[in-house]
Parts: sequence; C-alpha cells; structure tokens
Amino acid sequence: MKAVIQRVSRASVTVDGKVVGAIKQGLVVLLGVEVDDTDEDAKFLANKIVNLRIFPDDKHRMNRSLLDINGELLVISQFTLLGDCRKGRRPSFHLAAPPEKAVPLYEKFIEYCKSFGVNVQTGVFQAMMTVEIINEGPVTFWLDSRISRRGNIKSSASTN
Repeated sequence: MKAVIQRVSRASVTVDGKVVGAIKQGLVVLLGVEVDDTDEDAKFLANKIVNLRIFPDDKHRMNRSLLDINGELLVISQFTLLGDCRKGRRPSFHLAAPPEKAVPLYEKFIEYCKSFGVNVQTGVFQAMMTVEIINEGPVTFWLDSRISRRGNIKSSASTN
C-alpha cells in the first residue's frame, strides 16, 4: 500500500456537487492498494499514520500525533499513486489492485483507523472526486508499507 499524507487545517471531498466527507484539523490520506497487498499492509499503515508525530508541540517541533491532537482523517482512494511512468508517455497501472481486491483492503484500512477512536471521513471509491485540501506547513509525507514494514521494496508483480 502506498499513502500520501498531508497535514491539514481542513479538507473536504465532493462527488457530483455534494460534499461526501469533510474534516477540520487532521490528515488527508491518499491511499493506493497494490496487487499483492494484504490485511497486514492495511493494519501497518493505519497504525503508522495515526501515531506518526507530525503535528507541532509547544516548541513548534513535530512531536505530536493525530491521536495526541484529537485530529480527524479524510481517506481518499487513489489508484494513480501506483502509476508507473518509467516507460512511454502513458502511465501503466499494472501494480494497482483490481477493485474486487482493493475495496476490501481500503475498507479494512478505514476500520483500523477507526479502531483508534479517530473520526474518519471518506470519499467514494472509483468516483470522480474533487478534493479540497488546506495543507498546513506545507507538510506532506509519502509512505509505502512494502518499504516501511518489510524493510525493502518487494513486489511479486512485474515491473515492466
């Protein structure tokens, strides 16, 4: 699983002109599910994200987590994070899990985040969404469960 996380003062997601999810202070998580991801990847990333100390303390150091500040999460499915742009001019999405695999893992990730007591809002899987993000800092991080959890990049899928 890959995630781009952004520290925000507020964010929202709109589908067909209607706001379907909105948060105040917290994190926006753009989440991509890979073909060989497992429940362990979802669990690892949820734990990592809610405990990552990227909010400022009284001395303006990144020393507080989402849990410490009682922050919220806005989770958006983002298969384009898995786009391989190394060859040609059109991205290949061969590493992205098909919807029948991606949806359950996306939902598991959300459940794991909620299990920490975090208010989680979401977009709509496979919908065309408009995401508004007020990034604080700006603070943006990229996480990959394959690198973080396993210690190196490992994929059983072809990378042609």
